[in-house]
Amino acid sequence: MAKKTPEINSSSTADMAFILLCFFLMTTTMDQDKGLQRRLPPMPDPNQKVEDQKVNRRNIIVVKINSADRLLAGSEPMDVSQLKDKIKEFLTNPTDDPNLPEKEEIEIDNFGPCMVSKGVISLQNDRGTSYQAYMAVQNELVKAVNELRDDFAMANYGKLYLKCNEEEQAVVRKAVPQNISEAEPKDVSKK
Repeated sequence: MAKKTPEINSSSTADMAFILLCFFLMTTTMDQDKGLQRRLPPMPDPNQKVEDQKVNRRNIIVVKINSADRLLAGSEPMDVSQLKDKIKEFLTNPTDDPNLPEKEEIEIDNFGPCMVSKGVISLQNDRGTSYQAYMAVQNELVKAVNELRDDFAMANYGKLYLKCNEEEQAVVRKAVPQNISEAEPKDVSKK
């Protein structure tokens, strides 16, 4: 007679699989999606009357990226590497050029009166714009604002914007606002 081989006891296999599953769930890190950091305006009061806000044309610079990833800032074609300096010049208006944005004196809490640019950057892109070109332009726009904030913080507090405390950073943000408006992407190729 053939000898019967003993079976392996598998009653604890499910328990071991559960323990391994728990181990991997607790030790594995999940990547978090990162997006562009933008502060949205507060929701308007539903009872508030809608008023057309007139923005002076000189206070807006239109930055366009076409489907071939070519950049146009204002009316000038340019390379992405030139964009930061163009935006800084636009926002500061150092020579009080009548074609560049107006400045308005506002009272900032814990600081006093300050001249603030009314400049707005309007970003428009084509649906065919590559992600790399779009992000490169976004980075240059934010870099320009951050450098202006660093300049203001150094002049008034003797340190960079990120080294300032929360109260000082709030003052810097009011003195150098980040006004970037993004238009709905257009599909120019289908026209």
